[in-house]
Amino acid sequence: MDAPEGFGAFVTERSPALVRSAWLLTGDQASAQDLVQTALAKTWVRWDRVVRQEAPEGYVRRVMVTTYLSWRRRRWHGELPTEAMPERAVEGDPYGEAELRATVRAALDELPRRQRAVVVLRYFDDLTEAQTAHALGCSVGTVKSQAAKALAKLRASAHLSAIWGEEVSHDQS
Repeated sequence: MDAPEGFGAFVTERSPALVRSAWLLTGDQASAQDLVQTALAKTWVRWDRVVRQEAPEGYVRRVMVTTYLSWRRRRWHGELPTEAMPERAVEGDPYGEAELRATVRAALDELPRRQRAVVVLRYFDDLTEAQTAHALGCSVGTVKSQAAKALAKLRASAHLSAIWGEEVSHDQS
């Protein structure tokens, strides 16, 4: 069976952005790739209808989020808690950047799935509240309340407090 017209070009063009969003949702590269592949497989079946609505990326993102929200939580995520955070790396240090990404991912892992989805769609994918609500299939008010709760949890996160403490002290000097 041949791929629907335009599907291959869409996948080629938008896959990197979709995988980045999926990585933020799942916190794991392999799971992110699985999530995108699952969403694209679900979209492939309805591609002709999706293209007629002129919103293929929005449709795929919604499928990604609903699929992510429906997946069962895994009991172990490969994370090991530490007693003390390591020192902050020097500017431009690739290892420090990787450490920062891991710290942010750990903070995102503390959020419930729906709040994490709102944060990823609103602040990483830069969707409006209305677009985020559409992608999640909920009201704009729900997006606002979930975002507020998620941001409050992130502000209180032990993972991020050391980073913010350093940034605040740098800003004051």
